[in-house]
Amino acid sequence: MTARRLSAVLLAAVVVVLTSATPAAAHTDRGVAGSDYDGRVLGTSVSMPGVTVRVTEFGDSLELLNGSASTVTVYGYSDEEYLRIGPDGVWRNANSPATYINIRRDGAVSLPARADARATPAWEQVSTQPEYSWHDHRTHWMSPNPPPQVTAAPEAEHTIFTWEVPLALDGAPVLVTGELTWSPPPRGAVWWPLYALIVLAGALAGFRARTLRPLAALLTLSTTAAVWHLVATPQSGLTALDRGLALGQASLPTLLIAAVTVLAVRAAWRGNGLLAGILAALIGFTHLVQGLPDMDVLWSANVITGGPTVLARLSVALLILGGLGLMAGAAGAVRRFPPQPEDAVAPGDRPSTVAG
Repeated sequence: MTARRLSAVLLAAVVVVLTSATPAAAHTDRGVAGSDYDGRVLGTSVSMPGVTVRVTEFGDSLELLNGSASTVTVYGYSDEEYLRIGPDGVWRNANSPATYINIRRDGAVSLPARADARATPAWEQVSTQPEYSWHDHRTHWMSPNPPPQVTAAPEAEHTIFTWEVPLALDGAPVLVTGELTWSPPPRGAVWWPLYALIVLAGALAGFRARTLRPLAALLTLSTTAAVWHLVATPQSGLTALDRGLALGQASLPTLLIAAVTVLAVRAAWRGNGLLAGILAALIGFTHLVQGLPDMDVLWSANVITGGPTVLARLSVALLILGGLGLMAGAAGAVRRFPPQPEDAVAPGDRPSTVAG
């Protein structure tokens, strides 16, 4: 490859990687990627066609999506009207204490003088879309200390409590019931040696391997993990179109990195350590940045995924720790496999220039 072509490829790769090197917010639930707690809705006392109530943030919040022509009223902690969610959007009662208590996860706020559950509601529109998410302190464990049943038996799964949240559908009362559970985190003795091995594999691929093919294999594996992580991550949205648009937006960085990975693997198979190493470093950095928001997945029992939890944990490990390994291995590849004329040796078979 000529110096001009090499410069053009590297410039394009740098632009692509830096453009896509942003945190993968779509892989988290409002910034939370994993937790040992988990919450779920068990049911509603009355059927609500077109209305979906679900737990988010592993029990910390509730989300209501109203795709019907009806208005749903959510009641606060003193049975006052707190929210109205209907076709015209979301309206919140500025006189409801829940409006202020729900600002913080721990509920530690000073209530203003107007916050009075007995006062006439003062409705303020907070969204034009018929969907809303809020911290509901009836659905999660508020103490920073573990629940007593977890302290007594940390290796077992527990139902922490069941909960109820009152609603009204066009004035008719509805009761939403659910539960909060706790599961023991993954065994560190099993997972942490594997995490260390992933980093080590990248370094060995650059500094000890006889050819660049192990580096190409790790590049392929880590980018495949990024694609799987994207596909397996549920997208939020009221409609299928909303979810499709969210997936399309989240897909762009991964697709760009996949294209750069093809260039890097091609360079590795041709024995061009300079190009393969530089691209591997850029790809590794991007995987690291993309995976960091999901770090909780590495040590949490519950994760956000549409597939097996084990694959979700492995994919995040390959992004974060595989990215670190690629960055380390890239330095060795550049040093040990300098570019040579393409017809000087068989592609991918040139031995290392450094003993060992």
